[in-house]
Amino acid sequence: MQKPFKIGLEAHDLACQRGGRTLFQGLHFALAPGEALLVSGPNGAGKTSLLRQIAGLLPLASGQLAVPGAAPDTPLPELCHYVGHSDAAKSALSVRENLAFWADFFGRDGRSLNEALDAFGLTPLANLPAGLLSAGQKRKLALSRLFAASRPIWLLDEPSVSLDAASVARLDDALRGHLKAGGIAVVSSHLPLKTMFARKLALGLERAA
Repeated sequence: MQKPFKIGLEAHDLACQRGGRTLFQGLHFALAPGEALLVSGPNGAGKTSLLRQIAGLLPLASGQLAVPGAAPDTPLPELCHYVGHSDAAKSALSVRENLAFWADFFGRDGRSLNEALDAFGLTPLANLPAGLLSAGQKRKLALSRLFAASRPIWLLDEPSVSLDAASVARLDDALRGHLKAGGIAVVSSHLPLKTMFARKLALGLERAA
């Protein structure tokens, strides 16, 4: 059984600049173990940029990110799973081989690839080259990375894009399970999810509810 996560995630006075333009500033939020944040706002408001900042893929213009409860000197990106707009699948590798790559990249922690394949119903496609998958199947493969290794913070950018209703239900189940285990999720989504979000952040207002 997976040990419960016991870390938080805090943002203090964050700012983001892209191409000489300030997307947001003065942004703050605090998430305790088991809480999720829903990020909304118009296109170009900085939703993707915020998730990339947390993942360590984009520098902070100002402000600070903190992870209460994490081991000292643990880099924040090493605590995160980031699933962005790109599905990041290698076309020549099979579905299973893609997941094996990510499991090795993140550091195998005893989770089986079979669990990751089953999370979004990809077991029948395990040996199929990823290049032959549909858009929805590629999205499910990207989301299956969440189960290839255990990390406490999920950063999901429009995760339900290209998914059918049954797969969106699986995504909701996955999020609820992660939160129940004390995990944290920061999600940008235009489509409704049944997940209970403890916090909501509307970019353009620069404040969390």
